[in-house]
Amino acid sequence: MQVASEALVTRLRQQLAGLSAAEILAEVAAQFPGTAIFSTSFGLEDQIITHLIFEHNLPIKVFTLDTARNFQETYSTWNKTLLRYGKSIEPYFPQQSAVEQLLLEKGPNSFYESVGNRKECCGIRKVEPLRRALLGQQAWFTGIRAEQSANRQDMHAVEWDAGHQLIKFHPLFDWTFEQCWDFVHAHSIPFNPLHQQGFVSIGCAPCTRAIKAGEDFRAGRWWWEDQSAKECGLHSTHNGPDPVVEPVNASTL
Repeated sequence: MQVASEALVTRLRQQLAGLSAAEILAEVAAQFPGTAIFSTSFGLEDQIITHLIFEHNLPIKVFTLDTARNFQETYSTWNKTLLRYGKSIEPYFPQQSAVEQLLLEKGPNSFYESVGNRKECCGIRKVEPLRRALLGQQAWFTGIRAEQSANRQDMHAVEWDAGHQLIKFHPLFDWTFEQCWDFVHAHSIPFNPLHQQGFVSIGCAPCTRAIKAGEDFRAGRWWWEDQSAKECGLHSTHNGPDPVVEPVNASTL
């Protein structure tokens, strides 16, 4: 299976090289009919991909993970997107019992106390719902771009996700942030107003802040932790434990 998966990824990388984002979406949807899916968090990149899917009526299911701790601006962007395109976006929520148990045992802000607690919260609110959303799918589109963080520069526009047993596609992988803004303005795409307040990567409200001049693109996410290779676990492409977060640096708390 591993050899076959690697061969398929290699073939797809060759087939999609040089295609536009819209062409990549259309080609992959044609090759994986009924099993192509896109996850949006209503950030700038995701709004571009949503626009391309909806404007071209591509057979790609669009879904979002509602962690129940999003910014109100994110919900407003969600609503504006529904009004603009008249298409459905399927929400996935965390399991009620898991959230209730977490808050009962550790309270509402346990994620500030340790990396383990934060990853537990991400696991309940994001990773488990994502697993349900991707069940039975073969192609997963994301808004990942190479310049978003140092560890993402080591990724590829097409890659095998061993954890979810499917192929991930990043149609905007080589785009710059400036290119994203130009496209959004040119096509009057709804965008999260937090982007204009210094928020470049927008997640849950308690775990996201605006970044300062010169800071890394991901510096506003889980800013109380060590700044190297931070992810929530959604985009881990390997099997086994997810060593994406270094131990907490006590001096930053």
